Amino acid sequence: MSAELRDVLGDLVSVNHRLTRVAARAARGTESPALWRTLSVLLSTGPIRLGELADLSRVSQPTATKLVGSLVARGWIERTSDAADARVSLIASTPAGEAALAAWRTELAGALLPYFADLPAADVDTLERAVAILRDRVEVTERMAAPHHHAADATRTAR
Repeated sequence: MSAELRDVLGDLVSVNHRLTRVAARAARGTESPALWRTLSVLLSTGPIRLGELADLSRVSQPTATKLVGSLVARGWIERTSDAADARVSLIASTPAGEAALAAWRTELAGALLPYFADLPAADVDTLERAVAILRDRVEVTERMAAPHHHAADATRTAR
């Protein structure tokens, strides 16, 4: 990898974190970012075990347990049995959880809109292309990192 690409990727991650914080402040969200991150992970992975969810969400297993409890209480996720091992439960998003996450993302985008409304069409096209490139790279990486997921789960889009 060239030093230039490495620098661009480092800047991309950094500015993405900053943009996420700006959006959350502008939207005045009251929910924990970890809650939305956890729901987003479940939406992109499909049903997974608690330990795997903790790893992907980058939280401890006790924190993941608390997040799951909160999300189950809201009806945004559910626990199901693993068909391969009845002793194991899987955690999956529900339609209500998917709708809540979509609403939050719409709220974030709406909160950011004033900061980007004056972009020229060419810059909007560039952002759209960048999102497509990033989505493709992330999805390929996720599929390679999680070969144990069903093929249908691996083709879900990271919304």
